[in-house]
Amino acid sequence: MMIPACPLADLPRGEAFRLEIDPPVSVFHTEDGELFAIDDTCTHQDASLADGWVEGCWVECPLHASKFNLKTGAVDAPPAKRPVRTHEVLVEDGMIYVRLSAATPNLPPCVATKLAGVLA
Repeated sequence: MMIPACPLADLPRGEAFRLEIDPPVSVFHTEDGELFAIDDTCTHQDASLADGWVEGCWVECPLHASKFNLKTGAVDAPPAKRPVRTHEVLVEDGMIYVRLSAATPNLPPCVATKLAGVLA
């Protein structure tokens, strides 16, 4: 499923755009001009990674400083222990699209419980 995110021109390098879906996904535009999409919620606690700090291909969670690799979703250090899902990003006619992963998201317990109640 392809989801339109935003026009490429509206996402400056070094910034992120949060898709308000369940669970949320963020698109990151690195300083090098690359585009990546990952689940927006830190796997440790309910924190938006779009609010984090991007350096190279890593985003640092604004809450407890775990870093996630934008290419692979891997986490570098505790308190987060599980990776985030990555999603395919495509640009067509100046618009950024995200193809969602079919993998199960690694959500923190507080978010997984809340999301299960919404989807029930």
